[in-house]
Amino acid sequence: MQKTVLNDIHQKLGAKMVSFAGFDMPVEYSGINTEHLAVRQAAGIFDVSHMGEFWVKGPHAQKLIQYVTSNDISALPVGKAQYSCLPNHQGGIVDDLIVYHYEAEKYMLVVNASNIEKDWNWINENNSFGAELENASDKISLIAVQGPKAAEILQKLTSVDLSAVSYYSFTCGKVANAENVIISNTGYTGSGGFELYVFNKEAPDLWNVVMEAGKEFGLQPAGLGARDTLRLEAGLALYGNDLDDSTSPVEAGLGWITKLVDGNDFISRDLFEKQKTEGVERRLKGFVLQERGIPRHGYEIVGSDGYVIGTVTSGTMSPMLKQGIGMGYLKKGFWKPETEIFIRIRNKDVKAKVVKLPFVDL
Repeated sequence: MQKTVLNDIHQKLGAKMVSFAGFDMPVEYSGINTEHLAVRQAAGIFDVSHMGEFWVKGPHAQKLIQYVTSNDISALPVGKAQYSCLPNHQGGIVDDLIVYHYEAEKYMLVVNASNIEKDWNWINENNSFGAELENASDKISLIAVQGPKAAEILQKLTSVDLSAVSYYSFTCGKVANAENVIISNTGYTGSGGFELYVFNKEAPDLWNVVMEAGKEFGLQPAGLGARDTLRLEAGLALYGNDLDDSTSPVEAGLGWITKLVDGNDFISRDLFEKQKTEGVERRLKGFVLQERGIPRHGYEIVGSDGYVIGTVTSGTMSPMLKQGIGMGYLKKGFWKPETEIFIRIRNKDVKAKVVKLPFVDL
């Protein structure tokens, strides 16, 4: 099993460790609910160094990224990041990712930990453009500081004006003693904050310095458990649950990252164009239980007549709402907010209603 360079720190902090995407990762420290609420109300610090980072460089970098991703990379200026996906030839999703325009002919792709090898192979297979590729996943650590106090905490450690780094923008600068840190106003919690891309050797010291700087603000170390409940409350999809090789971005409510603009001839474009024009038979929707219960991945969703109309892809007990919440693909006719549906939990059909995402006001 692989370990991030922060593994010893997690052990000393008493984290409960689990195997995730081939890495030994902290799932919780003080408890998922405690960590979740810290991020919503103050700040949390996450080790997400298991994520993958690919550099795409050279005069043909843009052409390759334009072809393998569904969003419009030509509209992305240097210093901005873009959420996108890698479509396959059947209209499914190889992975979702963030594209950073780092320099004129240099981009960084940040991919999911479980898909690093799969994505690397896919991008290389489709690199008929001669772009230069580098897999830097083993060299880069990623520390996420999330929550309403994140900017105040980090501003103590850098001369970079963080208020000037808008959402889905990034800059490079010194944070504490770490040089050339990519400081990115992105995250996976819905509560704002920054993600810090740093060389492995500088990550442990940076983690400790941020922890110390955050004490007065109530900063808590947070694990994968809180990361999952936070992203679900924010209505953010998780690859492997809500997205996979058989789900289209149009079905997943990600039509906004499939840009059908002139000159953007990406993989499966024709298929997505057809789906946008003709519609789809299922859509990823959020729901809230109206009775006690916790929806789980794989549970059946049924109508009032008991017939199956979908499947739960993600579900949890919301720490903010104190209700069971989830997402799932629903058949056409059950998409409108307030529509009554039922989640089949241990042979009991538990009443729920379809809601607009996100689940909580952020």
